[in-house]
Amino acid sequence: MAIRDIVLFPDSILTKKCRPVEEVDDSVRTLIDDMVETMYDAPGVGLAAPQVGIPRRLTVIDPTAGEEEDNLYVFVNPEIIEREGVIRWEEGCLSIPGVYEHVERSARVVVRALDRNGEPFELEATELLAVCIQHEIDHLDGVLFLDHLSRLKRRIVLKKYKKQLSKMAQQDDPNDGEPPD
Repeated sequence: MAIRDIVLFPDSILTKKCRPVEEVDDSVRTLIDDMVETMYDAPGVGLAAPQVGIPRRLTVIDPTAGEEEDNLYVFVNPEIIEREGVIRWEEGCLSIPGVYEHVERSARVVVRALDRNGEPFELEATELLAVCIQHEIDHLDGVLFLDHLSRLKRRIVLKKYKKQLSKMAQQDDPNDGEPPD
């Protein structure tokens, strides 16, 4: 297993629709394991393949961020087949660090997908798990949580994000912005 780099907004891979996984084989299972390790290291509650630079329909989710056992979900080629109700939840994104905003989603979803062994399954989800599933499937469709915001709210959030990126770049600069001697 390996921790992969997380792709940051505005990288164009984050706005492209992903292709289906043709076959769940050892290379896909290795990618799943890497994504799980990357998600937990970040730390986060979900990670989609395009967020690690792979434009395939694959996502991993753990709404407890690894704090509880047996809460890891793997979705290969997921599709939401039922939606019901409305829930408003504060969301963030590993590809847009430091930015959080409330988004309206379906309160209950039923998702159909393949598991890490290529076996089909259906899952009914509510609350945070339903939000995570919708957020991650959006990634597979090239949609970011920012796309669910009003224009004004999106502009405000993007301004905050640019400041956050600038701050991160300054922290990464060992010369603190000064030219080397």
